Amino acid sequence: MTPVPFLTYIGHATVLIEIDGVRLLTDPVLRDRLGHLRRLEPAPDRAWAGAIDAVLISHMHWDHLDLPSLRRLGADIRLIVPSGAARALLRWGFRNVEELRPEESVTVGALNIEATYAHHSGFRPPFGPAAECVGFIVSRSRRLYFAGDTDLFPEMAALGGDLDVALLPVWGWRPYLGPGHLNPRRAAEALTMLRPAPRRDLERGWTTLFQ
Repeated sequence: MTPVPFLTYIGHATVLIEIDGVRLLTDPVLRDRLGHLRRLEPAPDRAWAGAIDAVLISHMHWDHLDLPSLRRLGADIRLIVPSGAARALLRWGFRNVEELRPEESVTVGALNIEATYAHHSGFRPPFGPAAECVGFIVSRSRRLYFAGDTDLFPEMAALGGDLDVALLPVWGWRPYLGPGHLNPRRAAEALTMLRPAPRRDLERGWTTLFQ
């Protein structure tokens, strides 16, 4: 039987994805507070994660590229990032950084990781740098879409059809976040465009560790 994907929601845009023997972490925020964002529960201890094969970074905003969280994972952690982000990360001391533009892909173990377009600002305030924003399609025995931050865009429909899971942002830290984000109604529209297949076996592969 094909292994069931195991997804652990850690908070904000951070999800641990375990598929086909590979462990990925998305946009890690692993501390109790980031600016005005606060956890309802204590931040996870580093021991929970075990060995992470790669980290997927969707864009350079502070709540998606959090340097203290990345440093908890070590300078040699494999970072897969949007085009334009590598130079800054190398300057900040990370040694294993790969850039992807939309439609480019890399392999991590048995998995294929493809970057997708995301409709969102790529500037890291207040002084930069700027990089592209991307989502990611993770695929092999299952196919998942991690959107990062995005608003609706026409090409989103082409990403769907054979998805098992769509990890979509809904609002965030306040009810109105402006252009480049999905409110609940637009997230529901995104879901109808992506059409992830309902699967009972996937229900057993989802847990929530932290909120």
